[in-house]
Amino acid sequence: MIKHLTALLFSCLFFATQAFAAMAPIDEVRKANIFLTDFEKEVARADGASTRFFNKQETLTRVHRLATQYPDDPAVQDLVRRTKQALMRSKGNYIEITPEMLAYKHNEANLRNMLKAKNQKAWQELITKTSPITQIFPAPVPEKADLEQYYGKYILLPDVRYPENQFLGATGEFIHVGKPSSGYYFIALDGRNWLGPYEAIKRYRSLVDASLGENLHFSVLGKITGLVMESPEAGRDKRSPFVWGWIVQPEALYAGERVLACYDASKEQSGFFIGEDQVESIKDSWYTVKSIPDNVGPKELMEIFCTAIKEKNFKLYQECIYPDRSASETGSSLLRYHWDLHQARFREEYVHVVFDKPQITVLKGRDTSNDLENFFLDESQKATLDKISGEREEMAIVMSRAFDQNGKQRGSKNSHELRRKGNGRWYVNTYDVRF
Repeated sequence: MIKHLTALLFSCLFFATQAFAAMAPIDEVRKANIFLTDFEKEVARADGASTRFFNKQETLTRVHRLATQYPDDPAVQDLVRRTKQALMRSKGNYIEITPEMLAYKHNEANLRNMLKAKNQKAWQELITKTSPITQIFPAPVPEKADLEQYYGKYILLPDVRYPENQFLGATGEFIHVGKPSSGYYFIALDGRNWLGPYEAIKRYRSLVDASLGENLHFSVLGKITGLVMESPEAGRDKRSPFVWGWIVQPEALYAGERVLACYDASKEQSGFFIGEDQVESIKDSWYTVKSIPDNVGPKELMEIFCTAIKEKNFKLYQECIYPDRSASETGSSLLRYHWDLHQARFREEYVHVVFDKPQITVLKGRDTSNDLENFFLDESQKATLDKISGEREEMAIVMSRAFDQNGKQRGSKNSHELRRKGNGRWYVNTYDVRF
C-alpha cells in the first residue's frame, strides 16, 4: 500500500513539475506583450502601407524565444497568434488584380503597335521620296565646298539628342550634331519647323504611349539652309571655340522608331504625327465611361476620374476637374502637366485604385443635411436661413489606395478634395494629387 502511494505521489509531483515548467515567466510575457502592442499600433497607423516598423524585430525576437521554450503556455500561444496577424498586416494590403483592371494596358499596347506600323511605313516612304544625304560625316568643309551643291538639299541626321545637345548660341537656338573632328550640323529650334513636330511628339506621348519618355533620340529629316559659326559647347565650356556648321531646318522628327511627326504650316499646331487624326476614334471603342452623370457622388466621380486617366480619355479627365482650375493659360498647362504625371504612374507604379466613403463638409451656406438643426426649424425659417446664408458650397474628402500589378498596396492612403456649389455637380479640385 505504501509502495503504491509513493508511486502515485511521485507521478503527481512529476506532472505538476512538468506543468509548472511549461508556463513562461510572467515578466517575460509582460515585456513581449509591451513590444507586440506597440508593433500592432504601428501597423494600425500604417493602414496597409509597407513602411519601417521600429518594434517589429524586437517583438519577433521575444515572441519567438517564448514560443520555442514554452509552446504549450496559453499566454504565449496568444502572443504568437497576435504576432502572426500583425506581421501579415505589416506586409501591406493586397487585392486580386483582375484582367479588367489591366485592360487599359493591353489597349495601349495594341494602339502603340498599330501606330508604330503606320509610322514606320510613312518614314520609309518619306526617305524614299526626299532622297536625303545620308553620308553626313565628315561634314563638308565650308571653305572648300560648293555651297550651291548643299543649299536646299535634304539631309538625314540620326541620333539627334534633345534636350541633351541643345544650346543657345550667338545667332539662335540649336541642337548640335557632330564634333570638331568630323564637322557640325546645327538644327534650328527657333521656328515652327521644330516646335510643330516636337509638340506633336509630346501629344503622342500624352495620348498614346507614355513610355516614350522625355529624353529622346531623334532621327531628323530637314533641309540645309545655310552656314553659321557657333560655339556649341559654350554653355559647358567657356573656352569652347567657334566652329563652322551647316544650318538644318527640320521638317520631320522620327522618335523611338515608332512615331513620325511632320511640319505642316497649314495646320494651327504646325505639326502632326502619323495617325493622329485616327487616335480618338480608335480609343473611343474601348472607353468604359464616356460621360459624367449630373447626380454623380464624390466617390463615383473619383472612380470616373481614375478611369479617364487609365483609358487616356483627356476630354473626360478635363470634365471631372473643377472649371476654375483650368481657367487661365497657366492652369490649363498645369492640367496637362499632371495628366502626363498620372499617365506615367499608371504605367510604372500602380494599376488599380480603390476609394473610401467620402467625408462631406459644408463650407458655406446652410447645411441641409443637419437633421438636428432641421428638427427645430420650420420651412419659413429654413427659407430665411437659405437666403441670408448665400449659395451653399460643399467640400468632400475622398481617400484612395493604389495597388500595383501584383495586387499590393503602394504607399499610404492619399487624400483628394472635391467641391460643388449649390445644387450643381461635384468636381475634382485637387487633380494634382497622386493616387
